[in-house]
Amino acid sequence: MPARHASLPRLLPALLIAASSGSALACASCGCTLSSDWESQGFTTQPGLKMDIRYDYLDQNQLRSGSGAITPAAASQLSQGNQEVEQYTRNQYLTLGFDYTFSDDWGVNVQLPYIDRSHSTLGTGSDGASPADGAYTSSTSGLGDVKVIGRYQGFAAARNFGLLFGLKLPTGSHTQAGISTDPSAPGAPAPIDRGLQPGTGTTDAIVGAYYFGDFNRSWSYFTQATVQSALDSSDQYRPGTGVNLNLGVRYTGFAGWMPQLQINARYVQHDAGNNADTVSTGGTLVYLSPGITAPLNRQISLYGFVQLPLYQHVNGVQLAPRYTTSIGARFSF
Repeated sequence: MPARHASLPRLLPALLIAASSGSALACASCGCTLSSDWESQGFTTQPGLKMDIRYDYLDQNQLRSGSGAITPAAASQLSQGNQEVEQYTRNQYLTLGFDYTFSDDWGVNVQLPYIDRSHSTLGTGSDGASPADGAYTSSTSGLGDVKVIGRYQGFAAARNFGLLFGLKLPTGSHTQAGISTDPSAPGAPAPIDRGLQPGTGTTDAIVGAYYFGDFNRSWSYFTQATVQSALDSSDQYRPGTGVNLNLGVRYTGFAGWMPQLQINARYVQHDAGNNADTVSTGGTLVYLSPGITAPLNRQISLYGFVQLPLYQHVNGVQLAPRYTTSIGARFSF
């Protein structure tokens, strides 16, 4: 490994995708981006300001290698015993989003994520049960990386096809420390893997496109694709480029609630740099995401989703969630 603590059981982020939210950073194993509320994410022609507040929970507690699960003991034997054996990464994200439609053609989406994460690793040289070289625990929290995404949807009279363009800004800390559980230095400050920090330290470009419409009076749909790629590196670390594909349908024929179903796919390249794990990062994920939106009145809606993995293929050995949950509320002004 290029750095002793450089494994990435990273996030996912997962929020904005019409500019995906600050919860989705560099990782493959945490989950897929999700378009939680269509109107908050720009899939609308209605002008004005909308606010979205969303809570996501991702418990990465399953070690995986390739497309299958792996035991800690088996993971410890890989790479001639030099494979880091992680125990868990529990992620909580609270994201405040603002979406403003200036006109029929132009809009902007801003995502402000707060991240709370706990992590434990047995380090390298472990037998899969006992801490060894580089073992540590950590509890980090703070502002994550803010995203600002503009959109243009003036190509068609229906304003249902648009392009996305924006930046992920390096607003989150990438220098927080943990506590060593290495038998040779228990209790000492320990550096945290770069993929576990609240921010990546890099400025990333985000580009994409979307299309939405109606099948009939009761059924509507959207499709979306985005690419996020770092424009620079930070302290010899550069997160892997990620590609997100989303497809969603919803039914509006019920009074008081709308069921939704999405397929969310994500492909992420390896991270790069001397302080990155260039082996156990990146991969391909496909999730099925059922959810419900419940309008309380014309200004306020509540929503909830569960993401269930259909396919997970990770590079090297990474922690992955068995499911993720998201709940939130949207406010129109």
